[in-house]
Amino acid sequence: MNTNLSNGKLLVADPSIIGDFSFTRAVILLADHNNEGSVGFILNKKMAHDLSTFVPEISKRFSVFEGGPVDQDRLYYIHSRSDCIPNSKPISKNLFWGGDFDVIKNMINAGELSSADIKFFFGYSGWSSDQLKEEVKRNTWIVLDDDDDDKKANISSSNDATFWKSKMIRLGGHYAIWANSPSHPHLN
Repeated sequence: MNTNLSNGKLLVADPSIIGDFSFTRAVILLADHNNEGSVGFILNKKMAHDLSTFVPEISKRFSVFEGGPVDQDRLYYIHSRSDCIPNSKPISKNLFWGGDFDVIKNMINAGELSSADIKFFFGYSGWSSDQLKEEVKRNTWIVLDDDDDDKKANISSSNDATFWKSKMIRLGGHYAIWANSPSHPHLN
């Protein structure tokens, strides 16, 4: 099993995480990992309201996701358009986070950004310096290389619980059994 943590890795919640609302069946994109800590965004937990509910000056519908339990009143975003969004931070070759939000709003309203280009989150998942390494050692997280060379595909293809399920199937073995298990086995 891969335990190398770096920007662009996926953290897949081990099936044993049950009852943790934020992380049960989560797939997290690790956006920044360094000696001081780690930041990631949950890719597959869509909120009920779209972006225009929170940012009325945006005229298009974009889904918003629960990025994690930290700073849940702040909007974050990952995107594949560093070519036109200034102040973006690289995650991988084709994926970035942050950047000038005024530029983003203008591009969305002009039809120059789609949900295939950008994904929005309230909150993020964060870990202190060695916390994530310890959680990986305890098998809380399964660390995966993104199986898609074009990581921007995760912006639009990871929008629901089937994304976690597909990772369980890909892992195979005893993980594949969990792919079709109920979200709350104790209610079964």
